[in-house]
Amino acid sequence: MSSKILDIVLIASVFISAQFCQVMAVGKADGTEEDFALRIYLPREVTIKDDTISLGQISIIRGQESLVTKASEIALGQISVPGQKIIIDRPTLLSRLACNGIPVSKVRLTGAERIEVKQQHKIISGGKFVELASFFLKKTPPHGSVCQSNPIRIPKELVIPGAGKDIKLHARLAKSAGNRAKVQVEVLADGKKIGVREVIFRLKYDCRRAVTLVDIPAGGSISPENVKIEKTLSNYPESANWNPPYGLIARRRIPANTMIRRYMAGPVNPVVIVKRNQRVIIRIERPGLLITAIGKAMQNGRGGEYIKVQNADSQRIIFARVNEDGTVEPVF
Repeated sequence: MSSKILDIVLIASVFISAQFCQVMAVGKADGTEEDFALRIYLPREVTIKDDTISLGQISIIRGQESLVTKASEIALGQISVPGQKIIIDRPTLLSRLACNGIPVSKVRLTGAERIEVKQQHKIISGGKFVELASFFLKKTPPHGSVCQSNPIRIPKELVIPGAGKDIKLHARLAKSAGNRAKVQVEVLADGKKIGVREVIFRLKYDCRRAVTLVDIPAGGSISPENVKIEKTLSNYPESANWNPPYGLIARRRIPANTMIRRYMAGPVNPVVIVKRNQRVIIRIERPGLLITAIGKAMQNGRGGEYIKVQNADSQRIIFARVNEDGTVEPVF
């Protein structure tokens, strides 16, 4: 081969080699697959079980095994409040990778521009607490005559972080007074108490009342002929010693269609219930309130009469009405 042909072949080889190097350089600038030690795919939304966020939990990582392991363990924050959502964008990811010794030039990101991360959790709604408390109150009412129980307000929902927990709800009667009842619902997760909600109910009671059918004059006798017994709803339970007022005498004129109250009627021949100098119980009873004190009767008293009573503690003398059960009720 002549020297001239050899020179041409040599020049061609140099030209081809230069062209190949140029193509490789362009490929690196464009970021081809071979130049990246890590390839990370980012989804738009991710739900995790734990509250600590790591790169391996929220993305798909491919590449050199050692770098994949290192990158997967990079921490990206923590969910501090149940139901919280954390947004992680690409610049944040690249910054965290660089801080952990993985340069940006070795990483290729694909997928979403940012990731919305939330924790897997369960939600117990306020309506669920009311439903359970209502069922409990129907099975174990605070009084046998309760016929209605209406929730006053719905408690807020309870967010339980994590999944796969054995969740149980346990209800108990916390307090009952007058026409209110409070039910506490405890939330147990894997046997541990993690929350409680209170549901307050307004109660209605089945009661009876005596209503006049006709006008009853003062001194008239009350009987089934002039009085009917009706069932009614009340905010408070019926007195334990309630009886139809048959046989009692009207202390004053009672018009028709009037509910007979205890002060409107009394025995035919009133007897002395409280004697002078007798120890008596001073009783004040109002809805949701009961106050008692000890006193001394300053004079004899029959049911419905007003007498003077001396308070044993304050020595103050007050006027009080004598009740059929022997207690006295102050007059204000």
